[in-house]
Amino acid sequence: MSVQTLSLPSSSSRRMEERCMFAFLRLTAGLNVLVLGLICAYLMWNGLPVLSWSFLTEAPRNMMTEGGIFPCIIGTAILSLGALLIAFPLGVASAVYLNEYAGKSRSAGIIRLGVNNLAGVPSVVFGLFGLSFFVTFLGMGVSILSGVLTLAVLTLPLIISTSEEALRNVPDTYREASLALGGTKSQTIARVVLPSAIPGMLTGAILGVARAAGETAAVMFTAAVFFTPKNPSSVLDSVMCLPYHIYVLCTAGTEIDKTRPLQYGTAVVLIFLVLGINAAALVIRDKLQQGR
Repeated sequence: MSVQTLSLPSSSSRRMEERCMFAFLRLTAGLNVLVLGLICAYLMWNGLPVLSWSFLTEAPRNMMTEGGIFPCIIGTAILSLGALLIAFPLGVASAVYLNEYAGKSRSAGIIRLGVNNLAGVPSVVFGLFGLSFFVTFLGMGVSILSGVLTLAVLTLPLIISTSEEALRNVPDTYREASLALGGTKSQTIARVVLPSAIPGMLTGAILGVARAAGETAAVMFTAAVFFTPKNPSSVLDSVMCLPYHIYVLCTAGTEIDKTRPLQYGTAVVLIFLVLGINAAALVIRDKLQQGR
């Protein structure tokens, strides 16, 4: 009986394959950064000349062809930060249950499957859900509260996934040391595990805020209006917001050519707002990591 020997690839060929794969990954990442840079540069080129103090502090006027976007900035900040205040505690609590209590049980697997599926649902589906449930069924109307709750539901799966991953990265030795010193499970989670995982959880919060601030479909059915002359005075008032304002200027205006510069200016402000929120969250996360 003949014995066949398997020929293994040489170390030089493996190194060549590794170099080719890393080169391909670098090329792909570089192309993504290049495309993003070109888009941002195009928006900046057309939008920066529009930016001024009056553009940032005045309300739209003269059929949206003049004025500024101050009500839109206020509305976007309220909706995105309000959604974060609701979704972040719920997401962290859900992640703690899944990772620290449910473990690898069958129910936890079903919950994780549902969370992963919800993370891939288009935002317009969440908008229709908010319209049918919060706006119509609960009678909240087109309001800040309806928009905040809809955006919270939209960002919740992302926050749960990233928070659970942050908890999973906390070494088990931290838990074992706390339990060995006489701490209960709840005390270990509150005083040892969560402080160690908070920097990673903030990554999910950053992504959630960025997505909430840029959503159009989720708020156009629940919170945003074409125009409102006053700032909101309660959570049951409707608001203007930057993404929906861009959509209105591009599609629903009677003089779209006159509003073209305002479209680019509004898009630039939205980019700066998202970058500012992300930068603030990154600074907070870095300080928490340094304090560990």
